[in-house]
Amino acid sequence: MHAERLVDAVWHGAAARYGGAVPERIAEQIRCELDIVETLGYAAYFLTVYEIVEFAKAQNILCQGRGSAANSAICYMRGITVLDPAIGDLLFERFISVERGEPPDIDVDFEHERREEVIQHIYQKYTREQAGLAATVIRYRARGAVRDVGKALGLSPDVVGALAGTVWGWSAEGVDPDRARAVR
Repeated sequence: MHAERLVDAVWHGAAARYGGAVPERIAEQIRCELDIVETLGYAAYFLTVYEIVEFAKAQNILCQGRGSAANSAICYMRGITVLDPAIGDLLFERFISVERGEPPDIDVDFEHERREEVIQHIYQKYTREQAGLAATVIRYRARGAVRDVGKALGLSPDVVGALAGTVWGWSAEGVDPDRARAVR
């Protein structure tokens, strides 16, 4: 049942994306992906992510799929990602494959000011017993933070290296304030 719903939804999305004339290369990619998703039993997962993205869009909450999901024509056809498979060569196997035997990971970012609305929708629709939150917390050391900010700003590697070289020691977080003052 889920697989049939996903197939219908993806082909409907493909027709909308390409004005009814889906390029044969894309149609073949879609068929291949749908076969793998059905074989691995992940249709319900794709439908769930799509439902959450549709909720966000209906509420005018900015959202964007990212990461390896951008290699999926299915995700593009359902509006989860924005990378058109007709423009580039997708590496779907990087996202999901029968050989790896791992579930796909569809990362979707929601605007932080309204993320709580999406979370509450998920809890309402899927219940707190069936849904959960996962997070990754990154702690930067001062040099690592300088390097990442420099890269984000588009600075050249030599400038980033020079800036990072001006920072020494650990970041101030977790340091005794009296000891930090004495070191300065």
